[in-house]
Amino acid sequence: METTRLSTKGQIILPKSIRVARAWGPGTEFTVEETGNGILLRPTTRFPDTGLEEVAGCLRSNRKSKTPARMSAAIGREVMRRHDRGRY
Repeated sequence: METTRLSTKGQIILPKSIRVARAWGPGTEFTVEETGNGILLRPTTRFPDTGLEEVAGCLRSNRKSKTPARMSAAIGREVMRRHDRGRY
């Protein structure tokens, strides 16, 4: 367990080993919750939770959509290609 100290500006420095292990760099934002046992510090999510209905159709294309049969055929060809190369 490592310790740290509160600065005169109200800042706490997280130990480097923790920052490196969690890949927390400068600018990482955190939420702070007060609990019955103390303070809980969590990194905020990089992207807000969204549902499919909120993002469906956001990537437009001028190409005609592939049919499920054509997609299945393409997947089958790729599986066979990888199998022939010894990857599966």
